[in-house]
Amino acid sequence: MNQKTAPPSGKTAPPSAKSAPPGAKGTPAPVPVRTVPPDEQAVDPRYQPSQAAAAAAAIAAGATTIAAGAADAAAAPRPAAPDTTSIARGPREVVTENSTWVKPLQNEIARVIVGQRHLLDRLLIALLTNGHVLLEGVPGLAKTLALKTLASCVAVKFKRLQFTPDMLPADIVGTMIYNPQDGVFRTKPGPIFSNLILADEINRAPAKVQSALLEAMQERQVTIGDETYALPNPFLVLATQNPLEQEGTYPLPEAQIDRFMMKVIVNYPNRAEERSILDAMATTEPMPVPRQVVSAEQIVAARHVVNGLYVDEKIRDYIVDIVLATRPPIAASLNLAGYIQTGASPRATIALTLAARAMAFLNGRHFVIPQDVKTIAMDVLRHRVTVTYEAEAENVTSETVVEKILNTLPVP
Repeated sequence: MNQKTAPPSGKTAPPSAKSAPPGAKGTPAPVPVRTVPPDEQAVDPRYQPSQAAAAAAAIAAGATTIAAGAADAAAAPRPAAPDTTSIARGPREVVTENSTWVKPLQNEIARVIVGQRHLLDRLLIALLTNGHVLLEGVPGLAKTLALKTLASCVAVKFKRLQFTPDMLPADIVGTMIYNPQDGVFRTKPGPIFSNLILADEINRAPAKVQSALLEAMQERQVTIGDETYALPNPFLVLATQNPLEQEGTYPLPEAQIDRFMMKVIVNYPNRAEERSILDAMATTEPMPVPRQVVSAEQIVAARHVVNGLYVDEKIRDYIVDIVLATRPPIAASLNLAGYIQTGASPRATIALTLAARAMAFLNGRHFVIPQDVKTIAMDVLRHRVTVTYEAEAENVTSETVVEKILNTLPVP
């Protein structure tokens, strides 16, 4: 009667023994399963990054712990399984963490600017991608106010340049000044040595002044005399121009227009926005002063995150197809023969990819979808596509060409 009860079929390990940890020999390694957030459930999984890399990282992260536990299985407690879910969701969490300043910045700008969401989103994209922006619209649509408000909300150095017909290049980049006391020429830096430059009514300055910005906008440096000086980081040129007045203006050269990442057309507000403007601004009291809510370090950190956002191969090919369709040889297959004089340069390919990544970042995603590309494509391409005289005679503009390309090309 003192016999012990036989254990059930299948031997049970004694209490002192430890169960085999996940990933040990003879036991298949667990496959991490990513929990898709509610706002991503409707997105086609083809555009999201593969989880293979996250699985490898998860197994590697737990390998050291598993090996240490197997060396002393009898005494050590059972090692915890690696948190593969957090590893798999790492990119999304990084985006969320580095975009905490976006909403406060939007709210602060909204205290001064009513509506104009399209414009404000493009300004944020410019901040995230280190790209220059050209704003075009009739007077009174808050172009200059929007740029000044953005600069006031960011803790960086800001300078406003009012372009006039009598300006000289030295008024922007600086010059060499002779000191008679010691007989030495010394450099006096111009206002270009700032983080944010507001070039107000840029088309009112002559071509020699406009060309003074070419080196600064592309290479982020300025040459004065025989010395070259690097500009601060971040460095953005935010320019405005009036499309109505032609007298006393100088059209921007194509080389400079192409250096602007985006050309944004500022439109009239709707009725509700117009009424809100009346209620808020129809007073002689001073306007609200925006507060600084984001630092230059936060913007630079967010740029590193934007550069690492996933762009699927199909979307990369889609971007290339859009840009190639603006060039005459391929445009002929889209019934655009004779309408396009010059197409978009490779700068457009780079700018479109960066802008699509920034759009995904603003929407809280760590990967780009085709809609990001289509949303930003018009602002990136409208100033890079020039049409022929035949197209102008038929009222076909560059926007008409870009819209037809976006509506014709198949979306991956």
